[in-house]
Amino acid sequence: RIMRPDDANIAGNVHGGTILKMIEEAGAIISTRHCNSQAGEPCVAALARVERTDFLSPMCIGEVANVSAEITYTSRHSVEVQVNVMSENILTGAKKVTNKATLWYVPLSLKNVNKVLEVPPIQYVRKEQEDEGKKRYEEQKLDRLETKQRNGDVILPVINPEPHTVGYSQSSLIHLVGPSDCTLLGFVHGGVTMKLMDEVAGIVAARHCKTNIVTASVDAINFHEKIKKGCVITVSGRMTFTSNKSMEIEVFVDADPFVDEPRERYRAVSAFFTYVSLSKEGKPLPVPQLLTETEDEKRRFEEGKGRYLQTKAKRQAQMQQAAQ
Repeated sequence: RIMRPDDANIAGNVHGGTILKMIEEAGAIISTRHCNSQAGEPCVAALARVERTDFLSPMCIGEVANVSAEITYTSRHSVEVQVNVMSENILTGAKKVTNKATLWYVPLSLKNVNKVLEVPPIQYVRKEQEDEGKKRYEEQKLDRLETKQRNGDVILPVINPEPHTVGYSQSSLIHLVGPSDCTLLGFVHGGVTMKLMDEVAGIVAARHCKTNIVTASVDAINFHEKIKKGCVITVSGRMTFTSNKSMEIEVFVDADPFVDEPRERYRAVSAFFTYVSLSKEGKPLPVPQLLTETEDEKRRFEEGKGRYLQTKAKRQAQMQQAAQ
């Protein structure tokens, strides 16, 4: 579809959340089709996780986004989907790949939202494809478990914070989940949640550097629990790390099920977003150094630095491999 002004920021760059929402919709369609391809109980595919997603090139107002999806692995209860996003300038015909993403879905019964159904297997061209897919499945399963175990943090307001501190830029958004946000089963579309998360992360980044900002990448997004219609969700973001030209922002989604649901508030989704600051000409700008004040902030900064260096090393290795 064509990108319109309400899909973009004031500089004309399409929001990362808009692209993430389109990616998730494509993944949900192909996963739901596949899981209903054989006779059995009807179901809807629910998003469980999004692997690291890099925004390879900005997309602008007036360009056409083409999103394609392919199932690359199935386990007994989950589906791995690879999604590619290409932008096209319809005035010049120029095309470029803007995003590549890997998503994991689970099929939930239409009769019982808490029942996970079995996934029809796919046929692999080579045995190695199944082995590689199984390895990716085991890795993401372990990472999801580790992420859930460290999800006890909360983001508290800070009185009169100093500029460039964590408290100065942190932000929260409160949203009542309505019918238009939900699937046929009455829980929130993963794409809707990711769009809200990107919006909060973008506010944090803009507050920190006071310039035009764009999403550069999203680390793994883990959907720990479903969010039902009628819940009030709080999307909170805080700066964790800055390099010379990038910012890492941690984002939580907490759900309050206060309608016909006697349950305490719970952590539903978590992720790390990375942003870059751009000049009016679209060139990367230096990012102000994050000022850490507490021991927890210093610990999170070092953890973010580790993720940054790990990603940088992996990218350099890929470039060297491509050059050989």
